[in-house]
Amino acid sequence: MMNLLEQLKKVTTVVADSGDVDSIKSLHPTDATTNPSLILQAAKLPQYQHLIIDAINSAGSDVDDICDQLIVNFGCEILKHIPGRISSEVDARLSFDTQASIEKGRKLIALYAQAGINKDRVLIKLASTWQGIKAAEQLEKEGISCNLTLLFSMAQAVACAEANITLISPFVGRILDWYKKAEGKEFVGADDPGVQSVTAIYDYYKANGYNTVVMGASFRNTQEIIELAGCDLLTISPALLNELHATEGELATKLSAENPSTSPAVKGAALTQTSFDWQLNENAMATEKLSEGIRNFAKDQRILEDLVSSLLK
Repeated sequence: MMNLLEQLKKVTTVVADSGDVDSIKSLHPTDATTNPSLILQAAKLPQYQHLIIDAINSAGSDVDDICDQLIVNFGCEILKHIPGRISSEVDARLSFDTQASIEKGRKLIALYAQAGINKDRVLIKLASTWQGIKAAEQLEKEGISCNLTLLFSMAQAVACAEANITLISPFVGRILDWYKKAEGKEFVGADDPGVQSVTAIYDYYKANGYNTVVMGASFRNTQEIIELAGCDLLTISPALLNELHATEGELATKLSAENPSTSPAVKGAALTQTSFDWQLNENAMATEKLSEGIRNFAKDQRILEDLVSSLLK
């Protein structure tokens, strides 16, 4: 009998959520995603110090330039070991600045091009704020594919689909965290509110013929992953990938474009910024987790900058 990971790969594109090249090499995912927190974790490991030194040598003395080069260096290293795409994230502090996000996305793609990496192998990752979605919409028009992250609500998902974004990363585990704290109880299997959120978004996209694909993200346990088998893509930490690899059993396909597991929401009027802001505001969980996620990524970006600065002295 095949293990759960092998079975999952037959119905879903498996993506490694890590900046650790060694883990990615051993797990053979199709794609990989990184974020400031994962890059920071990896940058502290001795086997990747050469990537930091190379970034300093390549980018000069500007810390912002060095950090951008470091993100690309990690991406290039990971791309050596996967057949698909790498997601590289725009500085979270730009989440409310459309033009600056566009410029940062273009800069990262240019750095990849300098390293000989075609833009087809890169997804520019931005937070799913209204400004982030509008930045991604422009980048997509320029042929730069985007991954919209920190996505917790249908309003964010609809805005991304209407903007013709390549891929969204609706979070699962962080939604579960919020509801466990708010309601003081455990949620298991299909009752997991994070699983329910991704399922509803997936079914809505397929029912309405959107081209944007869904990549479930931020998992707390393998049961959440099992409940989303069949989703377009799932980005999973090395620890949970290893757990799936070590587990045998039958894996049922839960999500299907032809057979939605929920009654998909009816497509409404196109979202404006006002309607987007209102719908997001009405969702306390999504509002809080989006803000918290941006703050935490920004915090880790600053720590990464401090790490780089210490090496320049």
